[in-house]
Amino acid sequence: MDDRQRRLAAIMFTEMVGFTAMAQADEASALSILEDHNARLRRIFPRFHGREVKTMGDAFLVEFDSALEATTCAIEIQRSLREDGPAAPPFRLRIGIHLGDVVHAGKDVLGDAVNVASRMQPLADPGGVCISGQVYDQVRNKIAVRFEKLDPRSLKNVLVPVDVYRLKLPARGAAGSAPRAAPQRLAVLPFVNISADGKDEYFADGLTEELIGVLCQLRHLRVIAPGSVRQYKASSKDPAEIGAELGVASLLSGSVRTSGNRLRVNAQLIDVSTQESTSLGSYDRELGDVLALQAEIAQAVAGHLRLDLGASEEARLASRPVVRPESYLAYLKGRALLNDRSKEALRGAEAEFERAVTLDPLNAAALSGLADVMRLLGRYRHIAPELARERGRILATRAVEIDPNLAEAHASLGLVLHDDYRFGPAEQEFRLAVSLNPSNAVAHHSYALLLEDQGRAEEAERELGLAEEADPHSAVIGASQTALWIYLGQYDRAWQKLVTLSKTDPAGSLYESALALYYLHRADFTHLLPAIDRLNALRPGEPWILGHYAVYYATIGERARAKEILGKLEELPEGLRSESDLADVYAHLNELDELFVWLERGLERRDVNARYWVLDPMHAHVAKDPRFRLLLRKMNLA
Repeated sequence: MDDRQRRLAAIMFTEMVGFTAMAQADEASALSILEDHNARLRRIFPRFHGREVKTMGDAFLVEFDSALEATTCAIEIQRSLREDGPAAPPFRLRIGIHLGDVVHAGKDVLGDAVNVASRMQPLADPGGVCISGQVYDQVRNKIAVRFEKLDPRSLKNVLVPVDVYRLKLPARGAAGSAPRAAPQRLAVLPFVNISADGKDEYFADGLTEELIGVLCQLRHLRVIAPGSVRQYKASSKDPAEIGAELGVASLLSGSVRTSGNRLRVNAQLIDVSTQESTSLGSYDRELGDVLALQAEIAQAVAGHLRLDLGASEEARLASRPVVRPESYLAYLKGRALLNDRSKEALRGAEAEFERAVTLDPLNAAALSGLADVMRLLGRYRHIAPELARERGRILATRAVEIDPNLAEAHASLGLVLHDDYRFGPAEQEFRLAVSLNPSNAVAHHSYALLLEDQGRAEEAERELGLAEEADPHSAVIGASQTALWIYLGQYDRAWQKLVTLSKTDPAGSLYESALALYYLHRADFTHLLPAIDRLNALRPGEPWILGHYAVYYATIGERARAKEILGKLEELPEGLRSESDLADVYAHLNELDELFVWLERGLERRDVNARYWVLDPMHAHVAKDPRFRLLLRKMNLA
């Protein structure tokens, strides 16, 4: 006797975004995340009378008697996962829901409704919900959420195109609540140094960056990163023009005067739309009270903009400690030097940060800065990379221990861990950094590169977008976006970004390098060679540019010229050549034995970035080679 029963039901499919990549990067951590994921969802399903049919790895199949209950359950799940701060879960879900006939076979559920719901789920954005037209008809007037109708979709193994709706969920808040207003956007213009000693310019620049860091911690405020505001120092542009270029509603400007251990700061807030200026006051303080002064200005900004400060924000601003003036000044000098990537500037920054830490061993910001210097000195081969990574890890770990709420320290530690192919712990640090400071463009950008290494392109694209919002004039971020879109075959978007880069990085190596990558992937060899020539004029004789020439000749079939350049690159001292660049040339020559020799060498030196090999379609033949999977395993990626 057939015990199958047919009935009308709402079917929900949930799936975790990027779980396979998580498991490849750090299986133990991924399994722990999966347990947390399962426990969270199993607490919610019964509240909406959902019956768990089965779980399939990181996915759930759940049955509901009502389309409304299924939809409100999905909204509650996504709301519960949108927590702020360190408690935020390290995963996001896609959810799909369909209403239709199902067949009960024992404990399982079968039928077209199940198939449609399973095909609906991948159409949702990470953190989002998609429903079918049948579900929409049942819930459209019953929940306070807006819907966006997508184009009718032909779903795999489903004969008739299905109407699909995307729920426009609020960024935060309980299910059914109206979306909160988007965070206000502010730019802090470089404060003017009016001290008698012109050598104190670094102090005004440093104070500007420090104020940005404090204001970034206000959850209802998004603040433009220092890199995008430096160009407005002594600018003659009016507030409306600056506001339009940065996409902000308000500007904070001011002046600073130092005299011995005293400082005076004047600050004003400018409304971009009206260009009206409001004084936030004049602050006359001892240098040791500079952190408390920054908090006072932040509170004044919050009050004028009518920002609702939470208890944790109020407590954080009220607890700003007294600093040791000499240590703080050395730290600011190090920060100023760190903006320059020359060997002399990096060594100077190293000396200043070390002096700051010697004067105050609890200066977490200086420890974080010193960790960043170590990483750069190793990256540019000014010191042994292995030594740089180990010292950077110790310094960043110490900074986090001293001040767990310092976003920069978590970002520094994440970078060191990423360089050492410890993807799971690195991701945790980057997530902490961006939760503590949502406007930290460096953390968002660094997190995006880690996601690219894991093949999580969609999530990386989102993080790059957040990085761009925080630092809209950053050529580094723009170049990363361009490269990712090229790898994904989104050439129109890549070209639009290149047009923007030509303005933010005119005649710059980042722009020309991104342009060369575009021409290479478009097989536009007429324009590719001139782009490489321009790069060589900007950075004459650098090994990575020689690698560009070798790839060009390999691609157009002039193997002898490519091999000639390869010989020159292979003869370079170990500290000057890039094993990954050499492997790239061999990839274009399709000489895989030599390629893997150089990739193995590069792996030993931590010179291999997986994203170039995982995402770039020009390296698809390399990714198919069994040796590549072994290589990924050594990098903790497979």
